Amino acid sequence: MEFNNILNDLKNKIYKPIYLFYGDEGYFIDELTNFISANVLNESEKAFNQTILYGKDVNVYSVIEQARRFPMMANLQVIIIKEAQQIDKFKNFETYLQNPVKSTLLVFSFKNTPKFDKRTKVYTQLTKNGVVYESKRKYEREVYSWITSKLANENLTIHPEALRLLYESIGADLSRLSSEIKKLKITVPDDRAQINKDDVAQNIGVNRDFNVFELQKALSTKDKLKVYKIVDYFAKDKKNNPLIATVARLFDYFKKVLIYHSLADKSQYNAAAALGVNKFFVDEYKVASNNYSLGKLVNIISYLRETDAKLKGVGAVNPDDGDLAKELFYKILH
Repeated sequence: MEFNNILNDLKNKIYKPIYLFYGDEGYFIDELTNFISANVLNESEKAFNQTILYGKDVNVYSVIEQARRFPMMANLQVIIIKEAQQIDKFKNFETYLQNPVKSTLLVFSFKNTPKFDKRTKVYTQLTKNGVVYESKRKYEREVYSWITSKLANENLTIHPEALRLLYESIGADLSRLSSEIKKLKITVPDDRAQINKDDVAQNIGVNRDFNVFELQKALSTKDKLKVYKIVDYFAKDKKNNPLIATVARLFDYFKKVLIYHSLADKSQYNAAAALGVNKFFVDEYKVASNNYSLGKLVNIISYLRETDAKLKGVGAVNPDDGDLAKELFYKILH
């Protein structure tokens, strides 16, 4: 099932006796688990009928024993197992899952677990008698849409440059993005409905002129002076601007420039879809592709891989971020 379908059923008090949430995107797993914890039972019912356990502290048989109990002075009992991937011999739940107790709502939360073996009998029983949800990590374009939708729920919009800065500074960490959106909602004046670049910079603690977003723009136009100013700024604040994070973002950026270069149809709509970006930024990739040949882009990807390896201790002893940065950006720009 999809996230919104499950959430809507829960809001409408349509419950299943078993829930399994797993995947590599923890945000949606937490949202569903927390909603169940907060809303299925009222406060007076929770005292006797809601239990939150951790996988490392329980075994299959202790969970089954508790699940087979009946609620006290309530219609349901809720049992939430967090980090359920740590339960030994999980397959032994099969017998209980074949005939789960209808008055028990049993939740298995498998955080940061990309895969669940769908060939097993226990998985078959989970899908037959309960709800299974795989929470997948979102791609860049999907994150943009998610941020926009999240803000729309708060009656807010966001300028494309502010949206890009928010993503480039935080990445696809939906939990942190959600937290930043809550801050933005509080700090944006009531008489203004659109979030701008300054709002984002101030709230997430980045410099509006010296950040990865601005670095990418400067690289796209080969503005050497601005590139080196930003690199120097990063070098003076390594804690908040680690080179390894910058390299990761630039790898993703130049990979997109390479993709744009190879497109037969470079129309704005098609390019935006192929790159997974807002159409507002397609011109930036067009400029970059004009400034970097296909061969040069292949070399840049190689430079970034080499720098990443050195930062991880491969082929370099006690690498200095500043020296590696100077070497990297010289190679990119020349």
